[in-house]
Amino acid sequence: MAHDISMMRFSFIFWFLLTGLYGFSQPEYNNPIAEQRADPWVYKTADGTYYFIATAPEYDRIILRKANTINGIKDADEKVIWTKHKEGPMSHHIWAPELHLVDGKWYIYFAASEADDIWKIRMWALSNDSADPMKGTWKEEGQIKTKTESFSLDATSFEHKGKRYLIWAQDVPDNDSGTALVMSEMSSPTTLTGPEVIITKPKFSWERIKYNVNEGPAVIRRNGRIFVTYSASATNHNYCVGLLWIDENADLLNPENWHKSPGPVFYSNDEVNRFGPGHNSFTVAEDGETIVMIYHARDYKEIEGFELEDPNRATRARPVRWTETGFPDFMQHEGD
Repeated sequence: MAHDISMMRFSFIFWFLLTGLYGFSQPEYNNPIAEQRADPWVYKTADGTYYFIATAPEYDRIILRKANTINGIKDADEKVIWTKHKEGPMSHHIWAPELHLVDGKWYIYFAASEADDIWKIRMWALSNDSADPMKGTWKEEGQIKTKTESFSLDATSFEHKGKRYLIWAQDVPDNDSGTALVMSEMSSPTTLTGPEVIITKPKFSWERIKYNVNEGPAVIRRNGRIFVTYSASATNHNYCVGLLWIDENADLLNPENWHKSPGPVFYSNDEVNRFGPGHNSFTVAEDGETIVMIYHARDYKEIEGFELEDPNRATRARPVRWTETGFPDFMQHEGD
């Protein structure tokens, strides 16, 4: 009997350590939480409301969903809050919208091109001063102007030590016709003040499959560091996630202070039917503690035709664990 009690105590302690240290008690998600929605972004407000925004496969509109839980996004009503123009700027390739609340006002950053020049992709912004972004009127704020006028997309914004920054993907000189991640301080939610510095270029082989790509940055801060995930290579099964990091007290606009993972930290896994994971964002679970990775992937490898014409990149959610050294662990070998 004493032996049985001892074993029960041991089992309980072992289970407690596992759930506490390795996150086995972390939230579970009913994936995919949104079919045919790529480049997903989830914003959690102070009252616990989740807003979901993503790329529609028709590339013609911007949508929003609202839910009380992350799983609730799956069945939430979807509202079209903006539609592409018929011609000129913002008339084609409506990509990768992100929703941000800055000083009490909502902003959406997104990429768009022109119907007559479909690869003339630039960054644009909308704003809305309604308390609920599902309501009110969205105003076109115009193009986010960069020092170099070239292919640019995937803007994300964050605040650090009283300053606001923008990170985005852009064609830059001497980059073999690919996109690098560029960063700048902002004087307002739609204006860059510079300097505009490159914090990563696609230099490893896994970042240069079919296309030389670093794009889709997303920011998390923990354990004295700022982490930036980003996506690399073509948007087929070779699409994957890399990781940058910097000490939170370092100069963010000094490229030498940034560190880069030599290999991808999240990528295709045939065993769990996850192909081409990437262009993620981060939010916080209902417990107020757990960081959750929101990303898109396909559940099949082979794509017929051009990968951007395949509509089945679906949004998924998974908790992020943390290593003993304070780095995010994206559980590459586990399914959702």
